[in-house]
Amino acid sequence: MLAKVNSAAVIGLDATPIEVEVDIASQGLPSFTIVGLPNKAIEEARERVRSAIKNVGCDFPAKRITVNLAPADLPKEGPAYDLPIALGILLASEQLKAEIDNAIFIGELALDGKLRHTNGVLPVVIMAKEKRYKRVFLPEINAREAAIISGLEVFPIDSLISLFYHLNGQKLILPQKHTKLNSYNKEKFFEFDMAEIQGQEQVKRAMEIAAAGAHNILLKGPPGAGKTLIAKTLPSILPNLSLEEALEVTKIYSISGLLNKDSIITTRPFRNPHHTTSHVGLIGGSVTPKPGEISLAHRGVLFLDEFPEFPRHVLEALRQPMEDGAVAISRAHGRITFPSKFMLVAAQNPCPCGYYGDKTRSCRCGLGQIAKYQKRVSGPMLDRIDIHLEVPAVKVEKLTSQEKISGERSETIRKRVQIARNMQLKRFRGRKISTNAELSNKDIKEFCKLEEDSISLLRLAVSKLKLSARSYYRILKLARTIADLEQAKEIKATHIAEALQYRPRVEDLL
Repeated sequence: MLAKVNSAAVIGLDATPIEVEVDIASQGLPSFTIVGLPNKAIEEARERVRSAIKNVGCDFPAKRITVNLAPADLPKEGPAYDLPIALGILLASEQLKAEIDNAIFIGELALDGKLRHTNGVLPVVIMAKEKRYKRVFLPEINAREAAIISGLEVFPIDSLISLFYHLNGQKLILPQKHTKLNSYNKEKFFEFDMAEIQGQEQVKRAMEIAAAGAHNILLKGPPGAGKTLIAKTLPSILPNLSLEEALEVTKIYSISGLLNKDSIITTRPFRNPHHTTSHVGLIGGSVTPKPGEISLAHRGVLFLDEFPEFPRHVLEALRQPMEDGAVAISRAHGRITFPSKFMLVAAQNPCPCGYYGDKTRSCRCGLGQIAKYQKRVSGPMLDRIDIHLEVPAVKVEKLTSQEKISGERSETIRKRVQIARNMQLKRFRGRKISTNAELSNKDIKEFCKLEEDSISLLRLAVSKLKLSARSYYRILKLARTIADLEQAKEIKATHIAEALQYRPRVEDLL
């Protein structure tokens, strides 16, 4: 007897249909074989499925069982095929009769037949809707995440026996209610607020510009200057995720197994990997490619504290994803691309001891040590960072002041940032870009219109400061963002002047 059950494989960020074929032959010695490029977790499904079927009170056939996961050329991994394999065995052994052609089944089985949490549910449900399936059966714990997608029925299954009773018509399971996104646009809570930062007005201004245009930023200053706090306040002034962006980010966290009890991620990610993070941990990869930190920071912030302490080859691997907004990982079975449109916020000390150039404490490092430390990050890497900012130590008078902190709140700054972002969305409508940081050299010539005074100032700056071609274009991007914050159509000389103060000279990058 042959049975066919629909399931799915998640490859990269997308899912593809998989047909689980189960054949039970009465001839031959009893065996249980799984074919179709299964990985170790799927091969182990034999014991999980055998125990689950027995422990829910059904019979496991003592016959020759062959399971094929088709198409056979696609690699399959993970325990999500436990449920469709078990269901296929029950159907092929004629213990259950049901019409399941328009349904997809995924889920890992425990030995007692209960269903466990399964990664990658959201892309599977999205695929099911696109392929016009009517029903999806999955673990109860994943149901709220899956019910984000409307247009099909999501059935929360707590155990194999409950699915058996449902398909047999004995005890029906109600479909999960569609997860309403009414709370999606509610005011978000942020742990840190710009109003908590004392002084540092120039730094706050630079962070506002960075947020408005999604520009990368490097914070350089002595220990205790507040670099980490400043970086952690950045999400509080970033515009809200659009629904499309939120679903995109949620898919990444779904396949990574990092979704919490919330069904959808509504705030921009903030990732802060340690400087000991490996190349695979930061960029992504492994035998079966998984998203790295740069993809987990997609549409959000990647904060690299102690920037020069990261291995040089790891930082160099960031260069291409920063330019392309995506990272491609090639393996023997194919090439997988993960999105990585993130804002890079890097922080570093000016020298190993941290006090080079500090007016209150003397530096203990030799000139050779300082030069070696500052060259740990390559010039091409630094040249890809739009804003270079010195963060001075906060004066004692500010720290010991008993006056109530009255700085501008993040909510106020975020409103200005949102206006600037809206201008950019309108400007780039119909294109594949949405922020000034994504402008290509060709786009810059079209969208960065300069006044005569601006052109003269820019020519002088390029000559005097020995700016590279990349620096020239990045200054124009920054100036465009500064103009957007003022809601100006053309870039003025004042916008160029402000943008110039955030760019280092070429010799500073060597």
